[in-house]
Order: sequence, then C-alpha cells, then structure tokens
Amino acid sequence: MTGKERVLAAFRGEPVDRPAVCNPTSVATVELMDLVEAPFPQANRDGELMARLAATGYTELGFDTIMPVFTIIQDSAALGCNIQWEQKDNWPTVKMSEPIWETADDIVIPRDFLTHPDTACVLDAIRRLKAEYGDEAAVIGKTMGPWSLAYHCFGVERFLLLSLDDPDATKLILDRLKEATIAFGVAQIEAGADALTLPDHATGDLVSGDYYRRYLRDLHVEFAERIPIPLILHICGKTIDRMGYIAETGFAAFHYDSKNDPAESVEVVGDRIALIGNVNNPETLFARGPAEVQAEVRKNLDAGIKLVGPECAIPLQTPLENLKAIPAAVADWTRQHHN
Repeated sequence: MTGKERVLAAFRGEPVDRPAVCNPTSVATVELMDLVEAPFPQANRDGELMARLAATGYTELGFDTIMPVFTIIQDSAALGCNIQWEQKDNWPTVKMSEPIWETADDIVIPRDFLTHPDTACVLDAIRRLKAEYGDEAAVIGKTMGPWSLAYHCFGVERFLLLSLDDPDATKLILDRLKEATIAFGVAQIEAGADALTLPDHATGDLVSGDYYRRYLRDLHVEFAERIPIPLILHICGKTIDRMGYIAETGFAAFHYDSKNDPAESVEVVGDRIALIGNVNNPETLFARGPAEVQAEVRKNLDAGIKLVGPECAIPLQTPLENLKAIPAAVADWTRQHHN
C-alpha cells in the first residue's frame, strides 16, 4: 500500500499491510529547516517554503503523511489576532494578553479570511504537496476548532471564566467561531487535503470531560457532517474521561496524548474511532534515544493502535534519529507479527 492508502484505510478501520506512521501536527525541526533551507518563521508564511519543509516528514523521516501546517495560529492571524512570529528555533504564538474581542457580538469573520497571507500560504502549500506527493502520501491540513480560536481571540483566562459564569454566552461564541473552522477546512479540501486535523484545546488540565460533552461534542458532530473529509481531533493532556464522547462524534480519528495509556484508550473507544499516538514528546523524543522511542511505539502497536506518531507538535530541537526510529519500529514490529 502507499502511505496515502494505508492512512485512509486505517481511518476507515479497514485492513492495512502495516500500521501507518502518521503525523497530524508537526514534525518540523531546526535540523530539517537547515537541510532544505526553509526556516521558521518564513516557512510559516510562504507556501513554497512551507511545502518544502513539510515534505521532509515523508522524504527524510519516512512517515506516511505530510502535514504543512506547523503552527496553531494561522487561522487566528487571519482573524486579526496579534502574533509574535519568533525565529527559527521557537514557535510563533498569539499575544493572548492582547485579546481582539470581548463578547460574541464582536466576532466578525473578515472578508479576506481565506485570502489573508497566513491562511492563503497554507492553501498554496497543500496544492503544491498534492501535485508532487498526492499519489504517495496522505496530505493532512489543519483547521482550528472554536474552543482554541476562542482562547486566542478572547484570552484563555477570560474565556474559561466565561465558560463557568455564562454558558449561553460561551455557546454563542463557539457557534459563531465554528464558521471560521468550517470555511478554512473546506478551503483546504478544495486545495487537495486528504484529511484534516482539528485541534480544539479543551485539554485535560484545563477542563473536564463533562465540559467537552456540554460545549463541544455536538459541535464536533456538526463538523463531521459539514466537512466532507476524514477529521482528526487533537486534544492534549489526559483525555480518557472524554474519549467515550469523542468516539460518538463521527470523526475519523483522535490524536491522543502520552498521558493516556494506549490499551486503556483502545478499551474506551473500541472500533468507533481510530486512535493516533502517542509517543511522548518532551521526555522520549526530545531527551531520550531510539530504543526508548521504539519501546513506546511497540506499546501502542501491541495495544492495537493502527496509526502511530508523536503525541503533538514535536520540540524543534528533536533529534532526527529519534523521529526515524518511529517508522523503523513499525517495520520491525510488522516483520515480527507477520512471520
């Protein structure tokens, strides 16, 4: 199978020749930036450089996917948020101390939302990658969910306090922001994306599983109905308490954190949704070696995980040998289990 065939079959729960090596967020590193002369922040703002850097996940690391949207701020930049773009060894961030809106009535999706340079470059990169690698690897786009967008546009603390004090106002904000999520997602499908990551950071250390059910489950069902492509939900942190709800959404996959045990996670979701994960970033991929990486990969595969990769966007200084250890471990495991 090609990487693309393997990933899409795994999303559908169909048989695969081996587990897929899947990157729903970012495997960009400073070393890869130097290798192809596509550094941050330029590679976040120029479609050609974005595509060049993203392709290394397939050409250099051996993953089955290509993910060109390295950041979580492209959509927010186009909405009008103030961005700190940083340099090549650091992630760009939204200046959340400078919120752009105070109430739901302030929300306006700009007319140039999809032609703004920071969203247009994503569409350009996807078109380039689809043209060059579209028959080989799955090209995965990214559109931020309304909970994440609300953090960026209203400020994390203010939005979380609002979710405690005024559920109706919170739901109205989410309902209005969802149109940006859908518009950017559909535009990426039209550009050629095979699947979309949808990060919605109702993270385990900030909100409860009940919060997910109350505020996001129905919205995510709506996304699965309105965005005609496999969707990958990404939420950081310990999320075992909401995986049952997530499995009800109609999303193709859930990209889950290393704070969740693979076997326990599989037991909760069953065959209702594919799981992608969950090799630890800060301890294993960044600070340890290939042997430890391979051990985490095998733990996922032994639990029945069909799509393996880092738990989130990797640290920019991650050693390449640790990233290459992921597909190597999948190949070794496959040989052992097919003999």
